[in-house]
Amino acid sequence: MQAIMETIFETIYLLFALFSGVYLLIKAKGRLAYILLGIAILVLGCGDAFHLVPRMVGLNTTGLENFKMELGLGKLMTSITMTFFYVIMYIFLIIRYKKNLPLWLHIAYNFLFLTRIILVSLPYNNWFDESPYIWNIIRNIPFVIMGIIFITMSFAYCKDDKYFKWMWLIVIFSFVFYLITALGASFVPILGLMMLPKTICYMLIFVFSLLSVNKEKSS
Repeated sequence: MQAIMETIFETIYLLFALFSGVYLLIKAKGRLAYILLGIAILVLGCGDAFHLVPRMVGLNTTGLENFKMELGLGKLMTSITMTFFYVIMYIFLIIRYKKNLPLWLHIAYNFLFLTRIILVSLPYNNWFDESPYIWNIIRNIPFVIMGIIFITMSFAYCKDDKYFKWMWLIVIFSFVFYLITALGASFVPILGLMMLPKTICYMLIFVFSLLSVNKEKSS
C-alpha cells in the first residue's frame, strides 16, 4: 500500500512541476520574473526526478536496497538542483520587487551557494552507501543559511503581494520538514515521510505561481 500511495503522490508532484514550469514559461510573455520562476520550478522538478523515479521503481519491483547506486546519484542531483532552485528564487525576488540589495549580500549568497555545491560533491558524503551523519549536518549548514536569507527577504518583500505573501511561511515549513528527514531519518526511519509535506509546500508555491501569472497583466 505504501508503495502504491507514494508512487501516485510522487508522480502527481513530478507531473505538476513539469506542467507548472512549462506553463509559466509560456505565459511569461517576456516577463523576466516569471521566466525565472518557470526555470526554478523545472530545475526543482527535474532534480527531484533523479531521486524519485528510481525510488518509485525500487518500491514497486525488487526493493530500494537494489537501487543504491541510482538512489545515491539521485540524492546528489537533488541536493544540487534544490540549491540552484533557491539561487534562482533569490534572483526572482530581486527582479519581481525591483530591489537593489547591497553587494555584500550578493557575495555572501553566492559564497553559500558555491560552498554548498562543493560540500555535497565531496566523496566524504558517501552518497552510494550510508552517508556519515556528520556530513548530513555539514553539507546542510550553508543551505540552511541560504534558506534563512531567502525567508527574510520573502517576509520583507512579499507581505503586500496577493499571491506570494505567505511564501516565507511555506518555505519555513519546507525547511523544517526537510531537516527533520535529513537529520532524523537515520535514527527514526519513519521520519523520512516528512518529505511528503515538504513536497506539498513546493506544490503550494507552484499553485500561487500559476495563479499569479494568470491574473497579472503583461508588462
